[in-house]
Amino acid sequence: MEERIYTIPLRAAKRAPRWKRANRAIKEVYIFLSRHTKTDPEMIKLDKSINEKIWERGIQKPPSRIRVRAVKLEDGTVEAELVGE
Repeated sequence: MEERIYTIPLRAAKRAPRWKRANRAIKEVYIFLSRHTKTDPEMIKLDKSINEKIWERGIQKPPSRIRVRAVKLEDGTVEAELVGE
């Protein structure tokens, strides 16, 4: 079991149309975690807190970055949760 804390930049979400930005930000989290943990995006499970943080200000204004604690289990599954605030 491996645990790491990542600061995930969500700048790429600003390239999406305004009405798609939060959706794009969620996809960016999956892309970042799959790249850094070397797993498939299907093997990543996001905690509800990450979703709530990204959608906090609505679909048009996601945060520019979030801090995430990612735990990679022995079977290759990655569980991610928001670092406590």
